[in-house]
Amino acid sequence: MKKILFVIPARGGSKGIPGKNIKPMGGIPLICRSIDIARKFVDDKDICVTTDSDEIINVVRQHGMEVPFKRPDYLATDTASSYDVLIHAVDFYKGNGIDYDWMVLLQPTTPFRKEEDIQKMIDMMSDDLDMVVSVKQAETNPYYNCYAVNEQGYLQKFIKTPGAGYGRQAVRPVIYEKNGSVYVIKIDSLRKQKINEFEKVKYYEMDKVYSIDLDEPLDWIFAEAVLNNHLVE
Repeated sequence: MKKILFVIPARGGSKGIPGKNIKPMGGIPLICRSIDIARKFVDDKDICVTTDSDEIINVVRQHGMEVPFKRPDYLATDTASSYDVLIHAVDFYKGNGIDYDWMVLLQPTTPFRKEEDIQKMIDMMSDDLDMVVSVKQAETNPYYNCYAVNEQGYLQKFIKTPGAGYGRQAVRPVIYEKNGSVYVIKIDSLRKQKINEFEKVKYYEMDKVYSIDLDEPLDWIFAEAVLNNHLVE
């Protein structure tokens, strides 16, 4: 059986939605939504909230879970990379004699997840993969409704597809984008290269509602409307 570490990264600073990681969403602090879903799979000792914020640490403790460390100053800047944050987390546990095989990365800012989706993604993962990642169908498709400006200043198709036609029903590849919700990562792969350099990646598609990403105030309003109308579990 694979040993899995759930990692929940949460910075204290947020320009789009100030204090969003601890702002109540549906009655509980946003970060606690990710903690609660992680608890359905592993014990608290296998959940790592990595943060630079004393406020976030206090909120997590009030939710009944200890934070294993406070993120060091060099990982608390605007320029600190997510990759370095993840490597720091797994190195912390390795330094304490705990080796994990896989990591499940849950970003608090994509708050709506179904337990069955995470389980299916874990079941999809194998040692010959680098990652299984959650995606949604992209709202814009470069084969259909993406344009660039040419040298004459006119809009033109970003990617031309001869013979494919331009109507909505025309044949073209389906385009996916990562929705930021769930990443199941082989830790050996993470030590060798960054996530965006992985080559052996499988995808798990989620719908638009479960792909809401909280980046600006309008996103928060939309997410609360989804909750209030019982559109997510």
